[in-house]
Amino acid sequence: MSTQSRLAQQIRFIVEIDKLKEVFRQSLLTQSRRQENDAEHSWHLCLMVLVLAEHSNFPEIDVLRVLKMLLIHDIVEIDAGDTFAYDTARMADQHEREARAADRIFGLLPADQATEFRELWDEFESRRTPEAKFAAAVDRFHPMLQNCLTEGAAWRQHGITSDRVIARTSHIADGATEVWVYAAQMIADAVKAGHLAE
Repeated sequence: MSTQSRLAQQIRFIVEIDKLKEVFRQSLLTQSRRQENDAEHSWHLCLMVLVLAEHSNFPEIDVLRVLKMLLIHDIVEIDAGDTFAYDTARMADQHEREARAADRIFGLLPADQATEFRELWDEFESRRTPEAKFAAAVDRFHPMLQNCLTEGAAWRQHGITSDRVIARTSHIADGATEVWVYAAQMIADAVKAGHLAE
């Protein structure tokens, strides 16, 4: 493959992933209270990793690998859409929809990069490696944090209760125990403040 052909494939992928800015999540931004988009979510997660890496359960964690996972993990939502964390009906086929999207979107890249990105996405999904566990911990902590900072806006809108939030976020402890301890206190505080139903 010529350099120009390779570059053309890479640019096609770059143009395609601009669509991530148009995929909106249920979480609200803390200032404007508008819905956050997936690109904003991914950016914020990466900065959170840089700040919180010292709290990972794994001292030798490969931060660059975690960042790569978090930058690509939601790209599949360009095709599959964002599945709300508590939408059990859409969760039934979520992985299948997202796997098809991963095949198409990462397939726009040259073969070596397509393979690398797909392997990173699969690693994130499996949550088996230290990096995937920490990436997933930060990914679960972020929307919970936003809900706490917006007086439980998305939780209240969808009638979410504290037991569901705990069930959804408790595996934060698999990647960052101290972050989970902090998060659990935030959840308790949200209940006490009336921002999250018991």
